[in-house]
Amino acid sequence: MSPVDRAKSSLPSSLPEHQGRRTSLRVKLSPIVLVIGAILVLLPLAVVAFTSLTSAAIDANPVAHWTLANYREAWRRGNFLLAFTNSTLVALAVTAFQIFTSALAGYALARLKFRGRQAILLIVLATLVIPFQILVIPVFLVLKWGRLINTYWALILPTAANGFGIFLMRQFFQTIPIELEDAATLDGANRLQILWQIMLPLARPALITLFLFTFIGEWNDLFKPLVFTTRPELRTVQLALAEFQEQFTNDWSLLMAAVVIATIPVVLLFLVSQRQFIRGIAATGIKT
Repeated sequence: MSPVDRAKSSLPSSLPEHQGRRTSLRVKLSPIVLVIGAILVLLPLAVVAFTSLTSAAIDANPVAHWTLANYREAWRRGNFLLAFTNSTLVALAVTAFQIFTSALAGYALARLKFRGRQAILLIVLATLVIPFQILVIPVFLVLKWGRLINTYWALILPTAANGFGIFLMRQFFQTIPIELEDAATLDGANRLQILWQIMLPLARPALITLFLFTFIGEWNDLFKPLVFTTRPELRTVQLALAEFQEQFTNDWSLLMAAVVIATIPVVLLFLVSQRQFIRGIAATGIKT
């Protein structure tokens, strides 16, 4: 046998061994990469938490000055109780509206057969690339015409419906077997009964995902309260945080304490619902 033939005969047997080494190397490196990524993400949060627990007078031994007084002072000076109440009310109201509109529109686009359905879907997707800031002038004029400026409705109605929520629910509804609806139809159920009693219970992961996206987005929103409200009693968490930053520019301990206070609710919400959130994201990507 010639050297070339011997090389060819040995090639197939060497390839699996080489691929096995690459797979083994990838398995060994994956935890290291994940740990490095986690450190890069968590390091700024650790710095914020550490700074919020230190007193303003930091010397060579800052651990000796750890205190929770910064949180009490930030909560009192920033009037975060009112801000938390307003943000929670607005976020829950917007979330409820978006779940309602997204469920109805998503089900219609996923199951109902009518002319122009694909065109409507394309229009919904097109709204995802339009920033809200571009629409602020017409939205402001409509709210002013309706005498809704400086009211809770000015913070709720502009985002009561969202293209992302509609698309998310539509994608999830398409993963549910249509045979379930056919069986319910044979039992005499109408469309609303099918949606309420069959589709929505099965779409719980998608609903929780939409809830988290919407609630966190509204909780972190600064633009709407800044543009559509001027009354202090309508101040939200992010607006209170911005005003707090202007007042205590040089007091980093109080600033970081205020940041932690504003962040804790959404972090806890995500930690509680993260399993359903991951399921919802994974399921909505199965079928397009």
